[in-house]
Amino acid sequence: MNQLIAFCGLDCAKCEACLATQANDRAAQERVLAKWRQEFNAPNMTLADVTCDGCVTLKGRLGGYCGQCPIRACGVERKMTNCAYCADYATCEKLAGFFTQAPAAKVALDEIRRML
Repeated sequence: MNQLIAFCGLDCAKCEACLATQANDRAAQERVLAKWRQEFNAPNMTLADVTCDGCVTLKGRLGGYCGQCPIRACGVERKMTNCAYCADYATCEKLAGFFTQAPAAKVALDEIRRML
């Protein structure tokens, strides 16, 4: 799978849940589920939470937080490929907060913006 840059800048093609889903590998999904339950202190997480076709999908399966993500919701509403294409990118408070937790996502979106 090539890069699949989500609205926020994360690469879904590197996400272990997305990779396991795309490979139709139930055992891998179970491993991701066990890992994420512990990593995110989420003992009630289910297999559906690690079944994902990538955050940018409009008709596919969305795992975990993707369906609730305000960054994703905004990108879908604005019909963006991802946030790099948005006129409000530089001043977006949702992204600014997220980038403190995921600086690599900002790097990915900044790189896309340089190529526009």
